[in-house]
Amino acid sequence: MLKVHLSLLVVLLLGVWNSAEQNSAEKAVRQAVLNRADSLRNASNWPADFSITNFASADLVPSPACLGVAPSGEVFVGVDMIGSLGKKPGNGRIIRLVDSNNDGKVDAHTNFAVVDNPRGILPVGDQLFVLHTMFSKETGLATGMDLVVFDDKDGDGVADGPSRPLIEHISNPTFLKSRGTDHATNGIRMGIDGWIYIAVGDFGFHDAVDRSGKKLTMLGGGVVRVRPDGTGMEVYTHGLRNIYDVAIDPLMNMFARGNTNDGGGWNIRFSNQIQSGEYGYPVLFKHFTDEIIPALVDVGGGSGTGSLFLDDDTWPAKYNQVPMMADWGRSQLYIHRVTPDGPSFTQKEEEFVKLAQITDVDIDASGRAYLSAWDGAGYSGNPNKGFVVRMVPKSWTYKPFPNLKKLSGKKLANLLNSGSGVARLAAQQEMLTRPAKETAKMAWKIAADTKLPAASRIAGMYTYAQAAGADGIANLVKLSTEPAMREYALRALSDRKPLLAQVPIEPFMQGLSDPSVRVQTAAIIGLGRLGRSEAIPALLQVKVPASFVAPAFGTEGPHATPNSAIIPAHLAVRALVALNAVDACVQAIGTPNSTLALWALRYMHDPKSVNGLMAAYKKTDDTALKNQLLVTLSRLYKKEADYDGSWWWSTRPDTHGPYYKAIAWESSPGIRDFLVGEWTNSSDKKLFTDLNSRHRMEIAEFGKDSVMVAKEEPKVDLEKIRNKKGQVGEASIEDVMLAMDKIKGDAQIGKALFAQQGCIACHSLSRSETMKGPFMGQIGSIMNREQIAESILKPNASISQGFSTVMITAKGNKSYTGFVTEETASKLVMRDVTGQVYTVKASDILSRKEMDTSMMPTGLVNALSYEEFASLLTFLSNQKK
Repeated sequence: MLKVHLSLLVVLLLGVWNSAEQNSAEKAVRQAVLNRADSLRNASNWPADFSITNFASADLVPSPACLGVAPSGEVFVGVDMIGSLGKKPGNGRIIRLVDSNNDGKVDAHTNFAVVDNPRGILPVGDQLFVLHTMFSKETGLATGMDLVVFDDKDGDGVADGPSRPLIEHISNPTFLKSRGTDHATNGIRMGIDGWIYIAVGDFGFHDAVDRSGKKLTMLGGGVVRVRPDGTGMEVYTHGLRNIYDVAIDPLMNMFARGNTNDGGGWNIRFSNQIQSGEYGYPVLFKHFTDEIIPALVDVGGGSGTGSLFLDDDTWPAKYNQVPMMADWGRSQLYIHRVTPDGPSFTQKEEEFVKLAQITDVDIDASGRAYLSAWDGAGYSGNPNKGFVVRMVPKSWTYKPFPNLKKLSGKKLANLLNSGSGVARLAAQQEMLTRPAKETAKMAWKIAADTKLPAASRIAGMYTYAQAAGADGIANLVKLSTEPAMREYALRALSDRKPLLAQVPIEPFMQGLSDPSVRVQTAAIIGLGRLGRSEAIPALLQVKVPASFVAPAFGTEGPHATPNSAIIPAHLAVRALVALNAVDACVQAIGTPNSTLALWALRYMHDPKSVNGLMAAYKKTDDTALKNQLLVTLSRLYKKEADYDGSWWWSTRPDTHGPYYKAIAWESSPGIRDFLVGEWTNSSDKKLFTDLNSRHRMEIAEFGKDSVMVAKEEPKVDLEKIRNKKGQVGEASIEDVMLAMDKIKGDAQIGKALFAQQGCIACHSLSRSETMKGPFMGQIGSIMNREQIAESILKPNASISQGFSTVMITAKGNKSYTGFVTEETASKLVMRDVTGQVYTVKASDILSRKEMDTSMMPTGLVNALSYEEFASLLTFLSNQKK
């Protein structure tokens, strides 16, 4: 049986063709077997344990890019009618939605604030943190992205005034201007540790500045965090492609789902984000996978968006305590069943809720979850597309969340033991506005209570740590002696850099030999943060597992296969680099700690490293060690250029590694002379040729290597590639969409292509022709050029309300697939894509199911050049009969 489900293009066209023929909806009487709308503005599939209802539609929340839900249930939606590729400011805002009587419908709404490209929303008390793109009032061009905070002290649902910046310039303005916000900085979420975690896309940023004046630069994507007052900005993890959000559990484990659509074989990856970890995109995770923390799974193509760790005991246990990951490309909210595996996890993905281009998910303290859907709003937003749904368990009963400002300190502290992660965080943040001494006392009582669950104690611990500051160090040290809390106490002790000088090193040194590998990793991370050189010898003793194996030359390593065994050694290397342990690593060469030391030296571009490696080479007769030394020296021959924000690696980057934009440095000539000298006297010339290729040294004596120069996207000559056959299939969808903005095309060529590409097999252009599938004669009056392009490139992107493709099974072993053109209490009329009409008695219908894929095949225009595709779009845009 052919499984079909029409795309945005197909179903909208059918709507025009069908409207003249079908009876009005008001006259149709649905019988029980047909009482579910084909394409309700709602989810199309979800577990039977839940109820999902439409909460708000495009009249209130068009093009919703993100949302954040207050503990008391107010829903803040980021409306973004600029989209990912648009560039015209003045088309974004934050809408506040209120359901005052808990009937699942919006009772009141306000325009909370005007912002462009909202990408992250976080309600905390009477503040709303927002991450969004900034535009120049003078030029109308993007100037960067800022994390800002709005106040609403009077609670009227409208910001009291302009926002206050917390971090400025946390995305690359060069590519925000040329491309839009498609690979920029995205979601924000607060952990129970009180940090705001920021998902940074692979545009990266240059000279972001926080409120203390600290500047930070990051090449590529990762996670950055900052305190709610805009201080303490720091990199948490690095080496991610284009994450959109993070999910944080009550124990401060963090998960992310990558966002990819580049067609280059880099699929969606679900990963456990471990502080200080390097995940390798794009230069290490293909050929240098021994050096990275791999993802937990590669799930194939898609576009990861919002995420949430579900921590709410009003939900069925089966769906509680799981990271939930939205995928815009798959129109699906997924659950990842994570199972502890040493210092990390393994996972199992399962479908949870089907929603048309889902963008975000969040939950309030009473257990009401809200999901936003882009619903085919295109790459530049659409005022008529998008919606938000509410999701609750069928067994759920509404319990209003109290006004925290009116609660006593004791009642607030009791909420730290709530079964809702949202309630615990909200109570913590309110407690931190009260007198610090009183808050610390009550929070410590929760943290020290051994009868309470870990989530409650950790909430108490971090509340205590924030309230007590330096005065709380002694109690945290005491907590670190308790096996059940040791891991978490070590993390809290090393959490705040301004206090680290007062934190004793002994608990961390003891943690290195703890029976728990999770305690060991917490100790390793903490020692890297403490900055004490006396930790270096102990860190060098961390064992390197057998899984530390470089991929064979020219092969792709296991970048998405869990490897918990590598994590302690990986983190120890990051700690040694942070401690600048050059001398100790050099001294460890040839000892039992040699492998870890040489691994760390790969990242230490210091003349002392180079001189020490050369000296060790001359002293040893161990062939295996000599080869390892040559590997390390050749790795140090070049280094990554300092990132100035002027370039980006594009959607299809050079993934060879180990550097993207490699440059020589002061020790390069000495390394070259040494390597050439050894090559001259070596009988194994191939070893040097392989090192030359693997590390891209470009030393002519070792043999030629084809070097792919770093691509600087603004310099791409569109005129040279626009007529190249197959260009559409080779490029990312985002790049094709950008190119279509610049190329007009020829309608006459497009008309010929309409026939050549097989479009006429399913579509008619004139009403005088036999009606087959959706009518194309009015497409230009229904959809703009961008929407037509997206619908061809992504046939399964969205479904227009009421016009999905339906599969009917009926009595007599009959089945029908097509569009419902007429429906009454007694019959149903369908038309398939060839124009064949079927009338089915309602009483004969056994089942009715919406299909998941479009009959329009993906890749239909992959063989076309940019010019040809633009011509096809121009022809279709002109069809306005």
